[in-house]
Amino acid sequence: MEALQTLVGEDLARAAPPPGRAMAQALASRIEGVAAVLFYGSVLRTGDLDGVVDFYVLTHGPRPGWRGLAGRVLWPDVSYHELELDGRILRAKVATMTLAQFRSAVTGRRIDTTIWTRFVQPSALVWASGAETVREISRAVATAACAATRFAAALGPPEGPALDYWRALFRQTYAAEFRVEARGRENDILSVDPDRYERLLLAAWRAQDLAFEETAQGTVRPVLGARERGRVLAAWRLRRALGKPLNLARLAKAAFTFEGGARYAAWKIERHTGLRVPLTPWREKHPILASPGVFWRLWKARRAQATGGGDS
Repeated sequence: MEALQTLVGEDLARAAPPPGRAMAQALASRIEGVAAVLFYGSVLRTGDLDGVVDFYVLTHGPRPGWRGLAGRVLWPDVSYHELELDGRILRAKVATMTLAQFRSAVTGRRIDTTIWTRFVQPSALVWASGAETVREISRAVATAACAATRFAAALGPPEGPALDYWRALFRQTYAAEFRVEARGRENDILSVDPDRYERLLLAAWRAQDLAFEETAQGTVRPVLGARERGRVLAAWRLRRALGKPLNLARLAKAAFTFEGGARYAAWKIERHTGLRVPLTPWREKHPILASPGVFWRLWKARRAQATGGGDS
């Protein structure tokens, strides 16, 4: 486990762009009871802040009220935040769940697959409430790696390069999570730092005493007995069968609980179409009720553009 913890610790301690750290500090002050803020996604790798920055915020306890009740059943809660920094607007999409939910989700024993597959990919711990929280997060991310690599051992080939096990895992999780990913997306993820993923696979297998053989050809062969392989594959079939309904339920919940969703939608529409949607207080408070009117306005504007007329 020591080698795995070292790899995870290096990942979590990676430097994040200063604007990302500023947003993390803002989130820690805006959201009640924050234990930790994790920065993840493509922006962590590229530093391109023109889009939306992705964060996970872990809290010490659930939120009060009906939103907190919904979050106990279908986590995470999703919100959109903006921060003006040095004359530019930094935008963030934030998933929030409790630290206890996070610790449970990374084990792989739940139907959900989203957390342990997210956190085998690089993330940075950009804000924490204390040293013990840092240790808790590190242990949890190491647990996520163990869960992911055990499924990878069963879902991947009997023998092959280390990256083939990650490819098999990511393809299967995309199919289970109701996500629309471009073909070959798993190769984009792995190509950023293939050596990291190879080291992580082997360290996680060793940490959980999953035997494997390394061949002279540079391939690996996990040693899973027929009974254990059958158990893991049966567990995966259950997650694949229930993954899409679970994610649809989360989308339905988000339609009513996505804080800042109207501002996020307005920004996305303008970014992708060039058409500005005026955000009135009523539209911000009632985004679902407002959506038919917004789509009607967009349709008229696009039609006017196509015919050379002005927006009415």
